[in-house]
Formats: sequence, C-alpha cells, structure tokens
Amino acid sequence: MTCDARPLVMHVIHHLVIGGMENGLVNLINRLPHESIRHAVVCIEDFTEFRQRIIRRDVEIVALHRSRVGAMRVRRQIYALCRRWRPDIVHARNLSGLDALLPSLLAGVPVRIQGEHGWDVDNLDGQRWKPAILRRLHSPLVTRYVTVSRDLAAFLTSRIGVNAERITTICNGVDANHFMPGAPRAALDLPPSHMPQPGRFVVGTVGRLRRIKDQGTLIDAVARLVERSPGARAAVRLLIVGDGPERADLARRADARAIADLVHFAGARHDVAEWLRAMQVFVLPSLNEGISNTLLEAMASGLPTLATAVGGNMELVVDGHGGGLFSPGDAEALARRLEAYLLDPALLARDARAARARALTHFDLDGMVLRYGDLYQQLLGRDPGAPSIEVAIASMRHKPAPAPEDASDRSFTIANGHFPRTPTG
Repeated sequence: MTCDARPLVMHVIHHLVIGGMENGLVNLINRLPHESIRHAVVCIEDFTEFRQRIIRRDVEIVALHRSRVGAMRVRRQIYALCRRWRPDIVHARNLSGLDALLPSLLAGVPVRIQGEHGWDVDNLDGQRWKPAILRRLHSPLVTRYVTVSRDLAAFLTSRIGVNAERITTICNGVDANHFMPGAPRAALDLPPSHMPQPGRFVVGTVGRLRRIKDQGTLIDAVARLVERSPGARAAVRLLIVGDGPERADLARRADARAIADLVHFAGARHDVAEWLRAMQVFVLPSLNEGISNTLLEAMASGLPTLATAVGGNMELVVDGHGGGLFSPGDAEALARRLEAYLLDPALLARDARAARARALTHFDLDGMVLRYGDLYQQLLGRDPGAPSIEVAIASMRHKPAPAPEDASDRSFTIANGHFPRTPTG
C-alpha cells in the first residue's frame, strides 16, 4: 500500500513494443501532469526496449507472458496486482485487455475503461463472431469505452450493442514540435541512390510489415508509375520504414516488379521524424485502420498523405486537401495519385502545407492528453478541466522532453509469484 494521494491508472496492453497505440500510451504517461496522477503498465505478453520511451521514474512495467502461462494464470496475476497496487482506474486496450476487466472488478477497482484502437489482421471488419461475443460478455464490466475514431464507436454500438452514452471518442494527437517539415537533422543510413537531392521523388511509408498494412499495394503502384511515366525511374524512390513478418515477401515482390533497385527497406526505427523528412509523399495502404499515428506524424511533417478509404483514415485525410484517399488494394488509383504529385510540384507543395495545417488545427497532442485527463477526473468524480491538469499541460509545451532513462529497474516479468512494488513517486 502507498500513502500517495495521487490516483493510480493501471494501463493494460498486449505488448509494449514499437507501434502506434503503444506510442500514444507513452505520450499520455509522459505528458499527463506528474504531480496529479500515477501510472503503471501491465503487458499481457511482454515489453521490449521501447519501454525506455517512458521518461517517468515512478512507472512500474510488468510482463505476464500469457502465451506461456495461460489466460487463467494471467487473470489471477492481474487480480493480485490490483489488490496490491489498489489502482483507481484500470485502462485496458483492445481484445487482450478484456482479460483485465473481471479481475479488476473483483479486486474492487472502481473504474474500468476499455479502449478500442484498431482492427486485428484476422478481423478487418469486426465481423468475426468469437471476438464479438467476448466483447459482448465483457461489456457489463466496463465503466466507459474510449475509441480513437467515430468508426470504432459505430462498431461498438452496432455490432457489440454498447449504448452510445457509454462511449467517449478521443482522437490520437501528434507532437507538431517534433514532427515538422525540413531536411533530416541527423545522418540517415540511406544508400546513395535514395539520399534526398533535387529532382528526387521519394515516396515513403512507416509501419509494421504485416498483411493488414498491405505495403505490397504500394510496391505495385510504384512499379506502375515507373512503367508508364517517362523519366520516373531516374526520379522515383520508395522508402519503407518498419519491420515484420512480411519483409521477405515484400522484397521478392519488388524484385518481381523490377523495382528492387528503387526500394529501400530501412527496418524498424526509433527516429521516425527524421525518416519522414527524407520523403516527399507519405502513403498508408492499410486494409483497415483505427486512427493511424504515423499518418498524423506524416501530416505534421508537411507531407501530402495518400491513404486507403477505410476506418479512421477518412476522419484524418480530407480528399483533395493535403492528400487523398483510394480504395484498399487499388494500385492503379494510387499510381495515378503519385503521378499527379510527380508531374506537378506546385500541387505537391500546396498539399504539403495543407496537411501540416490540418494536423496543427485538429490533432494537437496536448489536446488529446487534456481530454484523457478530463475523462479520468470525471470518472473519478472530480471536476473535469481542473486547472492543475490544464496549467501543467500548458507549461509542458515549452519544456524540452527529458531524455529517456533506464527502465530496467522498474520492469518486471511475473513468472514466480513475486510482484513489483507499488507505483509511487
């Protein structure tokens, strides 16, 4: 037990790894006022060095390894953690987060939030019956749902039967002081053929190389562009940032389309802002999305954004104003969009300015953090919009973020019944 009066939020996620949802969690923890709220992170599976992005020293990070120990043991461990830490809020996310709802209720946690952040690769439209039944069965245990898009909120009401009054939509936000236009400010290990230079047209994407992200359609579109546009082979380059199980297949696809020399696979990168500055156009060819953080980061970086007309993408990209939308898998439509930018530098520059303006106006990171802070206070029966939250967030706008510290002394794997200390300042 701790005598710390600050409320404790216990966040439950699948993995703490490089990813859009995980990056949003890190931003939330780092930016909510430290003097007003505490945090702990419970990973249903595991964490990686990505946990070093959490700069606060009072955040415990625990891995439960469900695939190794089984769901029932994980639920018992969550119950034990809740009894030990006494969190005021359990904030679970996505399907695996459902494992935390019943144990936290039985442990006496007063507020249980279920966040929905996107779609699974094997359930792109949310129509599979088993996940839907699981969500329906757990619905009575949820105090409040949070979705990152109106599309996901509509899914909860229509498919899961959740009353709209129980749903709050909080769109992701982007740090426009970190993601901003300009040349790369650090040396990138790009091959000479892909280095930014006059006359080069670099098309890029950032994301896990998984089937749901469908980078293959982007490769096909670039191949079509090179085949039909005179001089395109000398100018066009494709930069794919990210790693994952589809990498080898994507490389073979580029080779089969005779553009292997134009494609560079950069692998997983922590300095995404620098890699975005090496691009002229950003493409998100996903088969479905919640609200894509990388899409927001590209917009803030002043890149025209081309995205599939699915999920939350349609809430971010306004067709013809800073970018455009195309149907999933439609390489021909994407190729035409890319060709328009290649042949019209004025259009490229105009949409670059419009994309950043939209990010600044509608998707400010501090606004997102403030809405989460208000929601936590509201659900705890405190005054929303308390000055302590607003003033602290405003003051943080002008402070450089501290360097991440070693998180190894506050990260734990529970495999032997020994539990970490209570999160405290």
